[in-house]
Amino acid sequence: MGNKVALFVEDLYNDLEFWYPYYRMQEAGFEVVIVGTGRTEVFNSKFGMPAKADISSEQVKTEDYAAVIIPGGFAPDKMRIDKNMLRIVQEMLSSGKVVASICHAGWVLASAGVLKGKKATACIMIKDDLVNAGAEYINQEVVVDGNLITSRVPDDLPAFCREILKQLG
Repeated sequence: MGNKVALFVEDLYNDLEFWYPYYRMQEAGFEVVIVGTGRTEVFNSKFGMPAKADISSEQVKTEDYAAVIIPGGFAPDKMRIDKNMLRIVQEMLSSGKVVASICHAGWVLASAGVLKGKKATACIMIKDDLVNAGAEYINQEVVVDGNLITSRVPDDLPAFCREILKQLG
């Protein structure tokens, strides 16, 4: 499975939801690969913090990764129309690898069509999107359903990362 973790990025990503897992996974010994849509090389957060993509979603071979982490902000609105980001989520989930999303990143799960019959959470603003995509919405800091890990907001990041690392063993 390897020790690589894919971390999605697009413009207007949430700073905390991107950088906290980025450094937390590195601290735990994982190689974090920043995956962009390929639309540009550098993406800016809601607060203007640049993040340079290591590779584009088109280049990702999911067999090389142990997990994918999808941060929130408004970036997921752009991520959800990238067919390769959706492919990555679908392939990782179906092959038993960790798929983790926080806040508005639930939009990516909805667009990937992977929520039917799953328990999940996200920020309350997109609760209806998750429910309409077939998920059972649970309002708690982290929801684990098999290899799917979801959280709501930046305050949930400690629990979110703890569950990701627990599943990665």
